[in-house]
Amino acid sequence: MTRVRLSVAQRRGDLLRAAIEQIEARGVAAVRIADVASALGVSNALVLYHFSSKEQLVAAAFRHAAEGDLAHLRKLIGRRSPALRRLRSAVRWYAPTGQAKGWRLWIEGWAAALRDPALREVAQDLDRQWKAALAGVIAEGVADGEFRCPDPAGTALRLTALLDGLAVQLTSYAGAVPRARAQEWVEEALTRELGLTAEPPVP
Repeated sequence: MTRVRLSVAQRRGDLLRAAIEQIEARGVAAVRIADVASALGVSNALVLYHFSSKEQLVAAAFRHAAEGDLAHLRKLIGRRSPALRRLRSAVRWYAPTGQAKGWRLWIEGWAAALRDPALREVAQDLDRQWKAALAGVIAEGVADGEFRCPDPAGTALRLTALLDGLAVQLTSYAGAVPRARAQEWVEEALTRELGLTAEPPVP
């Protein structure tokens, strides 16, 4: 069988995706270079050629995941539609009851970041960019007269804190919070923060 020679970028992408899968399955502390190599059928030396240590590989894997999340977020909030619709789409996607993948990965990352400065920098950068994106679309809605919000940055922080906290509950403690209840809390928070009129319940 003829072996396909991958470019450096393709090989790094494969390694990063494999690392993300292994971190989700094993956790940051337990994952090894050998696990990533084995998942792709390559040598440990090849992994270490691209990433000189496990710490560098883990930090790069989280940055890769963060860039994917941010790209999707920007796609959602960059649509040509009212700000409230874009904001709701972004929040519902990011919420632990939505379509976003990888909450287990990020919970692992938050824990590991307490001891790993490189990983902490990645997590903080993602957090800053996520909050800034939310605050930006909220400010657009205020400027267009769609809703009221005197402090878009504060609202973005509170919404993010709620979503992150619910993610921990739903991911780490099965049954702690019903998914439908979590969705209700997120919508209630949006209604309260933006001064909206609560929609009547669907019969």
